[in-house]
Amino acid sequence: MRSDVPPIHGIISYPVTPFAPGTGAPGTGAPDLAALRTLTGDLVEAGSHAVAPLGSTGESAYLSDAEWDAVCETSLDAVAGRVPTVVGIGHWSTEGTVRRARVAARHGATAVMVLPLVYWKLTEAELARHFATVADAAGLPVMLYNNPATSGVDLLPETVAGLARDIPNLTMVKESSGDVARFRALRELSDGALSVYNGSNPVALDAFRSGAAGWCTAAPCLVPRPCLALYEAAMRKDAEADAILAELLPFLRFIVQQGLPRAVKAGLELQGRGVGHPRPPLLPLPEKETEQLRGMLRRLSA
Repeated sequence: MRSDVPPIHGIISYPVTPFAPGTGAPGTGAPDLAALRTLTGDLVEAGSHAVAPLGSTGESAYLSDAEWDAVCETSLDAVAGRVPTVVGIGHWSTEGTVRRARVAARHGATAVMVLPLVYWKLTEAELARHFATVADAAGLPVMLYNNPATSGVDLLPETVAGLARDIPNLTMVKESSGDVARFRALRELSDGALSVYNGSNPVALDAFRSGAAGWCTAAPCLVPRPCLALYEAAMRKDAEADAILAELLPFLRFIVQQGLPRAVKAGLELQGRGVGHPRPPLLPLPEKETEQLRGMLRRLSA
């Protein structure tokens, strides 16, 4: 591997969390750990460069502590060190986030990802203390996750670079605002010390061309080959990348617009790899949209 390639790079795949059937419709039972093990293994075997369990796609917000711990342990055990792992540890409280960080570290995570989940609007001092406390407890490389659409907090490049200067193991940032200019800004403001990752599916190619080290995406759960092909073409600076993205783009936009847990779980069911429903309050993907997804998957697998 080239010395300028960060240890975590390329296609970073986000698995959903499978659930056993529950009582009531469309209720869910406990996490289906056997199905999770299979899905996670499939992502590794398909060529993912890293696996990131327990992100928004993994419905981590809807898991009890015991369920979260079981999903974390099972996912990391299924990867078995074959590729790096980034565990999403976001929680409303600093205490809860620290607890998750320690569980992830204990089970062998490569890094942890911290999304600032907030109810009360936090001051810059409160955010800085939260991130510093979690990073210290984790004892692992930390990926700061900026997703203003879900967290309600927009961490601007200047803020992120300042945090990274004060927190030695904050070495990565996942930028999901969709603002491509931020990828270069984050690298420049940190003098290249921060590895920057894209979390906005539709701008995947522009992000790579702006210096992103990787693409954090749930798309490989359903269509790993075109995602990997896009990355490889982007690294070669091959014009074929534009054609690959054009083919992928309707699908990428669709799964984001419909909600990743809904869309990915519906797609897995269509592929004969069902992992159950999303957990309430989420509902399964409606029939009309499921048929649209069926057509997209058929075209992408042709």
